[in-house]
Amino acid sequence: MTFTYTQAGSVAEAAQAGAKDEAKLIAGGQSLLGAIKLGLAAPEALIDLSGLADLKGIRLDGGKLVIGAMTTHATVAASKEVQSAIPALADLAGRIGDRQVRNRGTLGGSLANNDPAACYPAAVLALAATVHTDRRSIAADDFFKGMYETALQPGEIITSVSFPVPAKAGWQKFKQPASRFSIVGVFVAKTAAGVRVAVTGAGPGVFREPQLEAALGSNWSPGATAAITVSADGLNQDLHGSPAYRAALIPVLAGRAVAGAA
Repeated sequence: MTFTYTQAGSVAEAAQAGAKDEAKLIAGGQSLLGAIKLGLAAPEALIDLSGLADLKGIRLDGGKLVIGAMTTHATVAASKEVQSAIPALADLAGRIGDRQVRNRGTLGGSLANNDPAACYPAAVLALAATVHTDRRSIAADDFFKGMYETALQPGEIITSVSFPVPAKAGWQKFKQPASRFSIVGVFVAKTAAGVRVAVTGAGPGVFREPQLEAALGSNWSPGATAAITVSADGLNQDLHGSPAYRAALIPVLAGRAVAGAA
């Protein structure tokens, strides 16, 4: 196949070019390039965001940790600001894929792709983060719409994500050993608005688990998850695990995440 390649000089330029039906925005390329090689995507134009310095960086802004969309997983994992403010987020970033993926993959690319087994969506949802784009700000609860589907409109570009700093947060995943994607991943957060628990890998998209939120809201301890039975209805089934297996993993991983929360 043939396609044109353009390295965007600005967010506005990228948004204009990316709004065309035949064009695709590319961040780290860890998902898109694989899809092209497999014949699952055939864009006529690629718009590269990697040269946009204003989409990179990490800073504390009041009680929020703000991370640029083009910041790599490796940078997030190594950041002293992230390690201090939200250690669980640094832990999550440091366990994504392998070194190549962590050094090329980006926060914004992961969220825009919204793979149902990706790690970052669980952190964004559990921490009640806000996704900022070149057009608006989108609350985490409104951003994720389903398998590979988000609230983003054609050509809309994620510019940064702001994470409210929680009192405590923890992350655990049971990974598929070859891809290192989550068979089940659970992110727990004790926030000013209450406890939030987000699950990735188990279903067709990231989701919150209200039973665990209620239990941990009453008793923030690993033991509080032991009595919770999560329904297997609608969960994924593949060669790595049945819906019942994934359902059983969710409270176990939640308990471990609470035990390691900081």
